[in-house]
Amino acid sequence: MENERNSTLTTVQLSFLTVLRIAIGWHFLYEGVVKLLDPSWSAAGYLDSSRVFGWIVANPNLMSIVDKLNAWGLTLVGLGLMFGAFSRVAAAGGILLLAMYYTAHPPLIRMPLTTHTEGSYLLIDKNLVEALALVVISLFPTGKFLGLDGLFASRRGAAAPKPEPAAAKANPVMDSVKNAPVPPGLVSRRQILTPLITLPVFGGFVYSVLKKRGWESWEEKHLLAAQGAEAVTSATIKTFHFSGLKELKGSLPQGKIKDMPLSRMILGGNLIGGWAHARDLIYASQLVKAYHTDQKVFETFQLAERCGVNAIITNPVLARVINEYWRREGGKIQFISDCAYGGDAIEGIKVSVDGGANACYVQGGISDRLLKEGKVEDIGKAVDYIRSQGLPAGVGAHKLDTVKACVALGIKPDFWVKTLHHVDYWSARVGETECDNIWCDNPVETVEYMKSLEEPWIAFKILAAGAIEPKVAFPYSFKSGADFICVGMYDFQLVEDVNLALDVLGSDLGRERRWMA
Repeated sequence: MENERNSTLTTVQLSFLTVLRIAIGWHFLYEGVVKLLDPSWSAAGYLDSSRVFGWIVANPNLMSIVDKLNAWGLTLVGLGLMFGAFSRVAAAGGILLLAMYYTAHPPLIRMPLTTHTEGSYLLIDKNLVEALALVVISLFPTGKFLGLDGLFASRRGAAAPKPEPAAAKANPVMDSVKNAPVPPGLVSRRQILTPLITLPVFGGFVYSVLKKRGWESWEEKHLLAAQGAEAVTSATIKTFHFSGLKELKGSLPQGKIKDMPLSRMILGGNLIGGWAHARDLIYASQLVKAYHTDQKVFETFQLAERCGVNAIITNPVLARVINEYWRREGGKIQFISDCAYGGDAIEGIKVSVDGGANACYVQGGISDRLLKEGKVEDIGKAVDYIRSQGLPAGVGAHKLDTVKACVALGIKPDFWVKTLHHVDYWSARVGETECDNIWCDNPVETVEYMKSLEEPWIAFKILAAGAIEPKVAFPYSFKSGADFICVGMYDFQLVEDVNLALDVLGSDLGRERRWMA
């Protein structure tokens, strides 16, 4: 008798198991509803970084099916758990989903961390913990205790199991009411009302979702709609946003600098590093630094690689975060360093090489200064030193005179990094020098002179620090002879800019300079 009593769950025990079931159901339901309400959501970013399921992304039709199954699966599992309807089937479905999430990004030894995890786990992560909780839920009849499963069982004529009540004083009147016979095919009022206790919880869920969505401002909603925000798929992982991978038209074509394959559009590092060139907006540099946390930089790099952007041009001070991205995310983005480290080109090259740079060049500001100081030969020494390290070597310049002086001295880099943009925007102050609003004061002469050079040309500052729209700057640059363009982009601009570049490169540019890479 004692063993039988110990094997029976008490009301308190079943109540807490029911609360656990409803809480997990809330979690699943919210993850599913968020995805269903966002028509641009896709699991592509999540799966693309998985070593197991990455192949799915290459098949758009299959990807679409997976997205629908994932969103509806989370929603239906959540509803089943919350209302205690077919709760064991819902628990099994939840375990299956969580098992796939765990497999996609397992926290195994030597596996790189990704932006889809919240921290460093070792074998056990939140997906596995929640899956084990669902195993417990599936073993106990909480749906019959408080849920629609009990109502279903009653209608089939099967009494839902109840915990043994504590001994109470006999009450003939109450006992006669409780034990009154129920006509066949009907259920008691208590059996109907008990499952409906979960309705207030569901009402609280609906209210919370509507309130949370109401917090978004009108501008945010329309901005996200235009960008196509993409949430991460999982019932246990924080959501972050990729920008419209569903709208991506393809992957960028590539050229070469020596033996280094290079996408036609390269990610610029100024925004990530905090060099905003915002003129009178003195807070802008701090703002972009605050935006570009390590996590956000990792997300930006991942999205860039997914779009076919395979390199970033930046200062060696960002070598730390690039190396961390390579180590943690298993990323492959290439690092082209401008070697601007304290104004000393040779020291900057050393720091860049130690930081894992794939290519180096003498930064334009340094090259222009060396020309002004009559030390053009130092540019040649820097190029030779880069080559001695086994890397492609380039020369950067804002001034066309710097390029001409290098050519006159016989300096022959592997590539040029030269500013290029027109000066027809309203804030351009042509004729003034050393002003932070124009970086290519003689674009016509620059285009004409660069035709004569046989080395690949990376054009930068093509947007004039945001003064020129990409839809104008991209065709202008490629038509003018640039082999590659360097563009500073936020993560939410990447897909749109890549699609624009694809359209431009696929059109008849009327280009006079042949492709040098």
